[in-house]
Amino acid sequence: MAEFVSDTVFKRDVFSETRAGHFADRPEIRVARRIVTASPLWSRPLAWFLAKREIKALRAVAGIEGTPDIIEVDADGLFRSWTDGTPLHLARPQSPVWYTDARRLLRDMRRRGITHNDLAKPQNWLMLADGKAAVIDFQLASCHRRKGRLYRIMAYEDLRHCIKQKRSFAPHLLTATEQRILARKSLPSRIWMATGKKIYNLITRGIFSWSDGEGTGDRIDREGPAILKALNENAAVSAAALALYPLPRKGVGIYAFVETKLKTLDLAGFNEAVAAINKDALIDLAQPVGHLPRREGGEIRDDILRLVAMNQITELDDVLTREPELAEIVRPIIDGRLNWTDRRISRLEK
Repeated sequence: MAEFVSDTVFKRDVFSETRAGHFADRPEIRVARRIVTASPLWSRPLAWFLAKREIKALRAVAGIEGTPDIIEVDADGLFRSWTDGTPLHLARPQSPVWYTDARRLLRDMRRRGITHNDLAKPQNWLMLADGKAAVIDFQLASCHRRKGRLYRIMAYEDLRHCIKQKRSFAPHLLTATEQRILARKSLPSRIWMATGKKIYNLITRGIFSWSDGEGTGDRIDREGPAILKALNENAAVSAAALALYPLPRKGVGIYAFVETKLKTLDLAGFNEAVAAINKDALIDLAQPVGHLPRREGGEIRDDILRLVAMNQITELDDVLTREPELAEIVRPIIDGRLNWTDRRISRLEK
């Protein structure tokens, strides 16, 4: 197999590192790479367990439109085809086209006895350029030889989570039947939310300081309240928002977007104020912005700020193509961004 050339780090957690790039002899074909051996030693057995689930599921969904193809498996992890789409929380589809195709995708998976089991996350749903649906991240997927009760429950939950995305982004399209499904969680789901989910959160977020939400949680959960309090108490600051970005070989950093008339910020001074509230909290990067992007209701566009912090320029261009009215506010933020390194792989990581 030809050498894999990485150009982007998309995600790091205790189970793997996800990168994008291409094989040296096929630079025109983009490939996704999950590196299981980038996980800590203590979590590696579980990391490989999840990776093997993903490999098995990807082989099972081969040929289904809207699912990735497994390319290769090696001693470090796996390679899969790159799905060129926009995450659902950024695409926010309003047309019935996407939701109809998402139901089609689930039907195709059900015919093969496959359930995804992680479709509550909008990050695992994509909208393709033609408006159709795709899914990624099959680490929790199940392949069922028999379509018994367990399979039917999992398939029902996949459908219910698909409808939940519709409720989030296009509630005007919900049918009466879909509203009834949303109101009726399966018994295992109700038990999980009441018991297992709380234990899971305690272990992952409390003991291991890890969150399963891509681009969220971890440091922001622990340090964010103190940082926002310190920033908002500063007379020169009118508003602030936080996002995470990858730090080479060090996990994630906290990127603060500070709405202010100041042209430069005293990061050391901000961090002194933060430490007075929480000695373990720290701002890694702080960018002054004239105006933070907001929705019509006034909510800050955290989705856009995450892309800026991650240096995801292609995805930002897609957002501004769909919402050109934001360009006047967002373009200066993009031009003034402070993280220029996460899209380039450190030599130390090779």
